[in-house]
Amino acid sequence: MKTKILSLIWIGLIISSISYGQIKKVASVEGITEYRMDNGLKVLLFPDNSSQTITVNITYLVGSRHEGYGEKGMAHLLEHMVFKGTPNHPDIPKELSSHGARPNGTTWFDRTNYFETFNATDENLDWALDLEADRMVNSYIAKKDLDSEFSVVRNEFESGENDPSRVLMQKVINAGYLWHNYGNSTIGNRSDIERVPIDNLKAFYKKFYRPDNAILMVTGKFDESKTLALIEKKFGKIEKPSTPLRDSYTEEPAQDGEKTVHLNRVGDLQIVAAMYHTPAGSHEDYAAISLIENALADEPSGRLYKALIETNKASSIWSFSPFTKEPGFLYINVDVPSDKNADEVEKILKETLDAIKTTPITQDELDRAKANLLKQTDQIFRNSSYLGTYMSEFIGAGDWRLAFIQRDRIENTDLEKVNEVAKKYLINTNRTVGRFNPNKNPERVEIEHTQNLDALVVEYKGKEDMGTGEAFDVSYDAIQSRLDKGKLSNGIEYGIIKKGNRGKTVRVSFSTRNGNAESLSNKGVVPSFTASMLNKGTLTKTRQQIEDELSKLKSSISFRASNGNVYANVVSTEENLMATLALMTEMLKTPSFEAAELEKLKTESLAYLESNKTEPQFLASKRLSEINNTFPKGHPLYSMSVEEEEAAIKATNIEDIKKFHKDFYGLGKSILVSIGDMQPMQLKTYMEKEYANYKSKKAYERLKDPFNDSRDVNEDILTPDKKNAMTLGNLNIKISQDDEDYAALNMAATILGGGFLNSRIADRLRQKDGVSYGAGAGFQADFNADDQNSAMYIYAIYAPENYSKVQQGFMEELDRFIKDGITEEELKNAVNGWIQEENVSRAKDAELAGLINNNIYYDRTMDFQKSLEEKVKNLTVNDVNKAILKYIKPYKNWTVINAGDFKK
Repeated sequence: MKTKILSLIWIGLIISSISYGQIKKVASVEGITEYRMDNGLKVLLFPDNSSQTITVNITYLVGSRHEGYGEKGMAHLLEHMVFKGTPNHPDIPKELSSHGARPNGTTWFDRTNYFETFNATDENLDWALDLEADRMVNSYIAKKDLDSEFSVVRNEFESGENDPSRVLMQKVINAGYLWHNYGNSTIGNRSDIERVPIDNLKAFYKKFYRPDNAILMVTGKFDESKTLALIEKKFGKIEKPSTPLRDSYTEEPAQDGEKTVHLNRVGDLQIVAAMYHTPAGSHEDYAAISLIENALADEPSGRLYKALIETNKASSIWSFSPFTKEPGFLYINVDVPSDKNADEVEKILKETLDAIKTTPITQDELDRAKANLLKQTDQIFRNSSYLGTYMSEFIGAGDWRLAFIQRDRIENTDLEKVNEVAKKYLINTNRTVGRFNPNKNPERVEIEHTQNLDALVVEYKGKEDMGTGEAFDVSYDAIQSRLDKGKLSNGIEYGIIKKGNRGKTVRVSFSTRNGNAESLSNKGVVPSFTASMLNKGTLTKTRQQIEDELSKLKSSISFRASNGNVYANVVSTEENLMATLALMTEMLKTPSFEAAELEKLKTESLAYLESNKTEPQFLASKRLSEINNTFPKGHPLYSMSVEEEEAAIKATNIEDIKKFHKDFYGLGKSILVSIGDMQPMQLKTYMEKEYANYKSKKAYERLKDPFNDSRDVNEDILTPDKKNAMTLGNLNIKISQDDEDYAALNMAATILGGGFLNSRIADRLRQKDGVSYGAGAGFQADFNADDQNSAMYIYAIYAPENYSKVQQGFMEELDRFIKDGITEEELKNAVNGWIQEENVSRAKDAELAGLINNNIYYDRTMDFQKSLEEKVKNLTVNDVNKAILKYIKPYKNWTVINAGDFKK
């Protein structure tokens, strides 16, 4: 992603002669190789030895674009149904959990995809390929499953109805299209979801789920020849149907006047939006559209950002232009706080968009947009696990190679082309915003379809690939033996693992901890705002110059803070690491702290709170924290109410920020973790020299957060006109990760509410009762043996009218859990899934870095995690049942908050 030339020439010479049985090699671009089977299945292999995981992703060329009358939402509903099982895989959620997989399915305009990321073993790969081959043609699609699942999908539909920005987007896009299915939401409409006959759903499944309409992609650490043989074994026996598939043929006529949409619902935040019709992703103009979008909406360089956010007319802006098979759209959303003028924002929005005709995109704007987009693409191409699912967008749009062609087109687009495209498509008669404007001489633009797509991609070879990286052993002993651990002369403790990643990527996390309960009291939001201001400019660089430099380096730097703890995260490459670290140091040590940037940050934060004042999930979580708060107001661990947080934001000034930085920033207790392609000695020398005298005025002392019993409360919060409700429960438990019972209680929580749709709670509320799209439980264990302040939580998202069923479900399942305990099969699946999930976690550099950081802070080695895994492996049903009886209480003893439009 992110000599080889002779290899590519060699591939081109023999590409037509290689075959594995009925699998024939047809194309290879930058490490991805395409094969085709006799039954029409396309196979993409992308080996990456540096990833100790495998991702299996299968994409079907069916999405909302393919739905007919009465079928709106059918592709998405079918996505849910294929998780219900097959004769050979009757309980798919249980299998996914027991294999420690990270799975999902998604539906979009042109495609549906299913994927699993799992620990890289032959057994797991065999299982995943067998699962996808089986459910391609043998999924149950049964009436009994539809009866429960349609209400789950309806619940998902209703959860989207809670979000004004999502609803407005759907309304605007729908109004922008007369005939084409891109105007319809992928999730469908309520009546089609509720009334679809099972025979129609089966027919839809049989029509589109077939080998000649699917593309299978395998990425990660695997043996190519073995994998091809395995794919042939699993998929080769599936016959290609005799009936050919015919693609949709509806063409959207040119829009001939600006359209208007008004949406009136309960809420606080105002929104102004605009949509333009644009070409398909494969069209030569799409790359220019992407660059124009970035030049308009990027933060902080975008024209719309400068016109609306920098001037404090609005709080935030976002945009997207989906990469579609047929002519699509560009959508822009602007959030406007209630005390701002939305009419003025709409006027400025239109004027800024229209001004492109007279004030063209400049070379600086184009160069910056290119750097931004190419950096994003480079980082995606370096991550094989994400690339495996990312390719589904381009597959759905016509061909996977379009991902590389789009990158090349962005690189090669010149200023003349960008401004030509801007003038062609960004005209008011091609726009949907809010009102109708009569015009005697209307302008129109015909959106043409891409012609000869096959000719565009067939000879495409791409650039030099980034290699497959190193085969990294994720076992505890192997990681510990690779870990370079110690302390620098300035007190920075470090943990470094040098390993070969695809694209020579490297991740660095650097944390400092300072202050104590007394010195951090009454600071409000100042600690978090100080960290948020670090990327807004330094004494020698503006905010824009920082962003431009990061795009040039193809690197990312992010900061966050919790009280006196400051965390910096860097993602870079071996080549650019030291320059990126120098920029990080400058941002940490010499921020400019401009008052204007603070005002923008305050406006954005206040708008976020305002937008959530009627949101059930936000309010439930906030109230739960307030009820179980044990600290006095002003204490750094005190839980503020929304009103208190608003007051704290408004009271914060730039002098507070500067003083906090001066007093609290410095080494204190500091930890450096780095994983990937770097020179450890060079990194250590740099950190030792550059931070030699970087001291804090406030000595560090851990904030104590001792265990307290949770309160027995079941409280309702009314959120009128919200179509979705949230129940969130919490039970404080006196235990830590050092406790002998931790392993057993962890597995108990997994069985109660973890896994992928495979737990007591999910089985009850989603699979059986069909009342919740998302329901489960979890366990947050305290790392500190002194505090022992752990908690178990439960949650459910549902329609408000199902309030009683959710309450009953939680009460009965917890009672049954305590009374009957668990089964041998449940324990076996939970243990196996947890162990494999831990393997997957250690294979992810970001998660491994977090693990190493925690081990350094708590003075542990990998032996701690190794010992924990042994304890988990050796658990008995009796061990877990004892832990359940000892720690878990009935529902009435939990702190439970329910938020929704309840009418009891």
